[in-house]
Amino acid sequence: MERSKCMNVPEIRFKEFCDYYNDVLLEKCLSVSNKKNNKLEYKKEDALSVSDEFGVVNQIEHLGRSYTGNNISTYKILNKGQIVYTKSPLKLKPFGIIKVNNNKPGIVSVLYAIYDVKEGFDPNYISVYFEPSFRLNKYLLPLINKGAKNTINISDETALSGEVHIPLSHAEQQKIVSYFQSLDSLIQIISKKLASLKRIKAASLQSMFPQEGETVPKVRFNGFEEEWSLKCVSELLCERNELSPQSPEFPLMAFIANNGITEKGERYDRSALVNDVINKQYKRTYYGDFIYSSNNLETGSIGLNTYGKATISPVYSIFYCTLNSDSNFVGYCMTRKSFIKEMIKWRQGVMYGQWRIHEKDFLRIKVLVPSLPEQQKIGAYFRSLDRQISLQTQRLEKLKQIKAACLDKMFV
Repeated sequence: MERSKCMNVPEIRFKEFCDYYNDVLLEKCLSVSNKKNNKLEYKKEDALSVSDEFGVVNQIEHLGRSYTGNNISTYKILNKGQIVYTKSPLKLKPFGIIKVNNNKPGIVSVLYAIYDVKEGFDPNYISVYFEPSFRLNKYLLPLINKGAKNTINISDETALSGEVHIPLSHAEQQKIVSYFQSLDSLIQIISKKLASLKRIKAASLQSMFPQEGETVPKVRFNGFEEEWSLKCVSELLCERNELSPQSPEFPLMAFIANNGITEKGERYDRSALVNDVINKQYKRTYYGDFIYSSNNLETGSIGLNTYGKATISPVYSIFYCTLNSDSNFVGYCMTRKSFIKEMIKWRQGVMYGQWRIHEKDFLRIKVLVPSLPEQQKIGAYFRSLDRQISLQTQRLEKLKQIKAACLDKMFV
């Protein structure tokens, strides 16, 4: 690909193409299709829906049930290769979704608009072109009846009366489509890997810790057979209450729900409210510390410091591991819903913002734990899982960023 500075061509383009993009009325690319299911060629099992993420999907296979009405003879037939447009209320943005049906034929509600694609135009190019909501909104806004309040008062035919910027070369259209299909395929593969890892972690958290009323988990590493022991948290953790100003060695950080120690963004930066930023006292924390906020336990403000040396707000409670515990094990054991439920029993205060679980009370809570070697095995297993989840999450985010940039720069 190469970059261009010309107003009539996209910023990024495949190098073998050099013609200007053309302003083309969409009606030159598409034509309205109103074929009804009046001969009952299709049944309720053939009902289709349009998803922004998954495209055209079968309702039963994807959603678990059919949402058709009783009279499916009025439904429109959607064939493979046709474009389908589902309109959204005017008060919602984007104003709808445009997708090509790349799957088997079926039927859709009359609320959908269906279009045939004329010769010389790739249906998947039209779908990719309108995938960014800003481009669809920009195209449709001038066509919308300004008097409409809650619905888009626009006919299927009128929706074709605007202009699109398109390469007339069918080969270029196909190359662009192929590129985005490859990106989507990679995104789908990484998404499936990520979902699988998250399912494995959720199942492991259930099976590798004893259930209520039990003293051994259902799944264990080889070589461990003894029952888990009921211990007070004080045998596993000690309170850390070191106060100091922020410094280069101990930078001021945020502790964000489900993310742990993280650099302060604008949302979490309250330094403008502090009169003496340099000398204000914060709590010190080190790698492997266990941290919680009494107010936000249910939303995930609890977990390990996997960052390293930092200072954080004094509202947090911080603990370090004793010689009898493994920090990774403690982190996963004490962030399970069952343990947080036990913690909440010790919470004092009558309203949010004043709730408090005193450190001395937290240390009294009892929890089942195995021997230190088994703790280390379990902790290392879940830490490895989280590293894989983090890696796949980063890959997925990077691919989505690449796709978003290309959707912006590969079109006029």
